[in-house]
Amino acid sequence: MNSIANLRKSYERAELNEEASHADPMAQFVQWLNEAIAAQVPEPNAMTLATVGSDLRPSTRVVLIKGYDERGIVWYTNYDSHKGRELAGNPFAALQFHWVELERVVRIEGRVEKISAQESDDYFHSRPLDSRIGAWASPQSEVIASRGVLVTNAARYAAQFLLKPPRPPHWGGYRLIPDAWQFWQGRPSRLHDRLRYTPSEQGWIRERLAP
Repeated sequence: MNSIANLRKSYERAELNEEASHADPMAQFVQWLNEAIAAQVPEPNAMTLATVGSDLRPSTRVVLIKGYDERGIVWYTNYDSHKGRELAGNPFAALQFHWVELERVVRIEGRVEKISAQESDDYFHSRPLDSRIGAWASPQSEVIASRGVLVTNAARYAAQFLLKPPRPPHWGGYRLIPDAWQFWQGRPSRLHDRLRYTPSEQGWIRERLAP
């Protein structure tokens, strides 16, 4: 029987060094994201979001990045969901991108805030109709009796709103404002490249960490 402990991979695709990396972590992130998209890795926009509740227990889930700029990283969700409730009590979170095929990981930490209602409205109305109806139909993170509840809800809201569902008041965007970044590039012999960016008055401090 094969043992999971014996699963190993040699990382040899690329390197990450101080001279070739960007001084601004957002620029480095955008470069890597664009390279992941160009490489057609599966769901390059998928990221793990970690939050911590009032009971100090961490929880994670996968969400999709829907925007970025100098202010931070944006995604959308139900504000009444488990993650939404945790962020309401503790607005600090962490994100992680893992582009397996490129042997790369990006970790981002910071404070989370809701984006403006106008930004949420603009994105909501750009979504496919079934996704807009779905935002109304799913009481995210709540216990439901069966999938039939979702189907019934979707039919009810589709009949109510027809082709113009408004954005639900419980649905919108969050922005994580980074105060720490890490970029990890797999290298042979487990001597991986790992760069950390932390803010300073002059900009960002870039340091190499042991893997």
